Amino acid sequence: MPSIDFHSLLIFSVIFRVALILYGEWQDTHLEVRYTDVDYLVFSDAASYMAMGDSPYKRTTYRYSPLLAFLLIPNSIIHRSWGKFLFSASDILVGYFIHYILKQRRVPKNLCNYCVMTWLFNPFTFTIGTRGNCEPIVCALILWIIICLMNGNVVQSAFWYGLIVHFRIYPIIYSIPILLVLDPNFFQSGQKPVLRDWSAVEGEKLKNGNNSCSLYNILKSIFTRDRLMFGLVSGVVFLICTGLFFHLYGWEFLHEALLYHLTRTDPRHNFSIYFYHIYLHYGNDISMVEKLISFLPQFMVQLVLIFSFAQDLPFCLFVQTVAFVAFNKVITAQYFVWFFCLLPLILPWSKMKLKWKGLLCILVWMGAQTHWLLWGYLLEFKGKNVFLQLWAASLLFLAANIFVLVVIIRQHRCASIFRGAEHANSKNVAKLE
Repeated sequence: MPSIDFHSLLIFSVIFRVALILYGEWQDTHLEVRYTDVDYLVFSDAASYMAMGDSPYKRTTYRYSPLLAFLLIPNSIIHRSWGKFLFSASDILVGYFIHYILKQRRVPKNLCNYCVMTWLFNPFTFTIGTRGNCEPIVCALILWIIICLMNGNVVQSAFWYGLIVHFRIYPIIYSIPILLVLDPNFFQSGQKPVLRDWSAVEGEKLKNGNNSCSLYNILKSIFTRDRLMFGLVSGVVFLICTGLFFHLYGWEFLHEALLYHLTRTDPRHNFSIYFYHIYLHYGNDISMVEKLISFLPQFMVQLVLIFSFAQDLPFCLFVQTVAFVAFNKVITAQYFVWFFCLLPLILPWSKMKLKWKGLLCILVWMGAQTHWLLWGYLLEFKGKNVFLQLWAASLLFLAANIFVLVVIIRQHRCASIFRGAEHANSKNVAKLE
């Protein structure tokens, strides 16, 4: 493979994203179809209300933390594209963090750079920030939390975790694997955890029953200092942020930013298999139990994945996110960015080659998505009654996600992100001898 310079990748990525933002301004002005994401207009309107001292929730459909509106106040003061530059900067930061994490785990330089390219030059990712979507901020903070854990900074990782769960509630699914990886065999008082190198995991497998994810060891060592500290700090940060904004904006904030996402019934067509059921029953009284029961498949799949792969933290977070999105009640293209930021972290440990299995996975996933978009186009732009066909396309897309996820799991070399204390100590003794 030809050699690639990481800093050149970053510079080109920055220039490319600036050019896209400038092009987006031109397209919004001169063409009928806007480049800017409609959500960005919602963010900007909410920020303008906050700049005037009003509640951001005066803007209908603003269902995010007031922190997001606060970050975009310069949209009203400096320039309307401020937020796009902020989100794109976070996008670049994700690429830098990916490189840092892989470098710390001693992934070869060239392989590391190719993995970074799967983020920086992914059409799903470089358009999401330049169109004005806030997901790159979330992705950057998720990777920063992983870096904090790798460096043994439990309190700092807990602080950012509590903040990001307040900012965007979906990372709550990462709480259990993070707590599980805070194993006393990895995190010892006053010592930095020892990372497992890329070259040390060839052919290694995690086996249930002889690692700390066994039920006995979990129950035996569940209340450790680091786990209690992480839970306490992250919980306090989340409650402080939530309590502060509840004090400022009342129940409207609590419902729009948090509770709405738990009982959301969105009748608009989206990739989810639930959309058609919600559309048919929209306007009818649906019990809270029925609204929450759709989380049951997600919950069951999450538990299986967590207790199978928790020690391989980046891989566990990746498969969790793919499964969470695939089984969610609402799925839009921006949700794919949630797992695309984690994909480069697992590629060096995959046995899958681009030819043929890798290409097959790409074609299956993209083909199922394109098939769905064709029916969505007929519904949205041609006004044809193809709801049933679109629902069938959603089922096919779910099947494609499951197929790709199973292939990725089967082709992955699972290994703990950290080395156990006993192994690390024996290695140090061997060096001294």
